[in-house]
Amino acid sequence: MWEELGKAFCLMLVLEGIIPFLYPQRWRKLVASLAIVSDQQLRVMGLVSMLLGAGALYLIN
Repeated sequence: MWEELGKAFCLMLVLEGIIPFLYPQRWRKLVASLAIVSDQQLRVMGLVSMLLGAGALYLIN
């Protein structure tokens, strides 16, 4: 299990690095725009992201 978790973490790092690598100016603007988003909105976005990820894992397995 730990090996699979490690692989998943490494894959996450690769996927999250694609956008800043390809479009650094757009990424910087996106991060700057996130600074004005409220904590509540960020929490909702995080929750939706987690639920989508968990749902996708459920469907795949």
